[in-house]
Amino acid sequence: MKVKKYLAPTMPEVMSKVRKELGNDAVILNSKVIYTGGIFGLFKKKNIEVIAAIDPDVQSQQSKKNNQHNIQSKKNTPSLPEQITNAADESNASHQVLLDEVRSLRKWMEKTTSHKDQAGFSAAYQTVYEQLIAQEVDETLARELISHVDQQFSNEAMTLEQAKRFIQNEIKTRLDKIGCGGLTFNKKFIHLVGPTGVGKTTTIAKLAANFMLKERKRVALITTDTYRIAAIEQLKTYSKILDIPIEIAYSIEDFQKATEKLKDYDLVIVDTAGRNFRDDKYVKALGQVVDLENDIETYLVLSLTTKYSDLAAIYHQFQHVVLKKLIFTKVDETASYGAMLNIAYENDIGIAYLTTGQDVPDDIEEASSDKISKLIVEANTND
Repeated sequence: MKVKKYLAPTMPEVMSKVRKELGNDAVILNSKVIYTGGIFGLFKKKNIEVIAAIDPDVQSQQSKKNNQHNIQSKKNTPSLPEQITNAADESNASHQVLLDEVRSLRKWMEKTTSHKDQAGFSAAYQTVYEQLIAQEVDETLARELISHVDQQFSNEAMTLEQAKRFIQNEIKTRLDKIGCGGLTFNKKFIHLVGPTGVGKTTTIAKLAANFMLKERKRVALITTDTYRIAAIEQLKTYSKILDIPIEIAYSIEDFQKATEKLKDYDLVIVDTAGRNFRDDKYVKALGQVVDLENDIETYLVLSLTTKYSDLAAIYHQFQHVVLKKLIFTKVDETASYGAMLNIAYENDIGIAYLTTGQDVPDDIEEASSDKISKLIVEANTND
């Protein structure tokens, strides 16, 4: 395979160079906009860079055909009337070729600008960009990720696998700065808040079981979610299976008594009614019982099956609470993972855990930037 790089101010000019040297059977491997020359970074010239290739056997056959055609044309030189007729036919044929080239160029432009403001992306980056959009990564954030990486490697020909790896590393770096990972056990009380139906109660059971079995911690439970009897009974069942105490708090006074009763435990996990934590009066009253900033860490539980706009609205409802990190549930029930990056990056808040099923104590893992970046970049959205 013969591979060569071509450079010209416009796409038609660079394609002309490719056809002139490699012929019409050349294959375009990559194309991108680059800037050359200039003084101290100024007055740079915009050029189109194309990497083209052709099989030497194909080029050899094409050359032989051209030579045979030239020899045959000399033997059969037509009369003047025939030359005039042939010239007209050749003119029409040339016009058709030009039209075909314009149509081809138009298709190429439509493909590389299928999302607005993306004309400068190479084919590899464009593919990764479309993957991010399919994963419901915010469009502005997706453009920012691609552009940042593209600036770092603007003078290198990029394969799709390389582009994926670089974008994945960029996502990982940004998540690392925000923070991923589980509890640090710096606080005795852990609040889990979130809307109904996201799996808070099951997540509490998973956390309690893991802390007991793996961390050898003495764990207790408190529930203030007295709106749902089924949730209380479910948590009672888990407490019996795990052989750990549970306290039910119907009021702030009950909660104060429960915290005093369980003060000798290593960790107390609190199941709360989401509606309570959206009530400023409840949060203020709770703050009179315990120091919400120094004694308690609060984790917002969100379901990844919820569409991003709704997740953003839910997060906004809990903004007046001091949130430590996020927990995403039902990761196994979706093929779209971009919302995790959107919420975490836009609100500068870390991700603590991911849950992937109903099994206790399994189906929960500490969130990692490596895991999340792979889910977003490598996920097959066609499944």
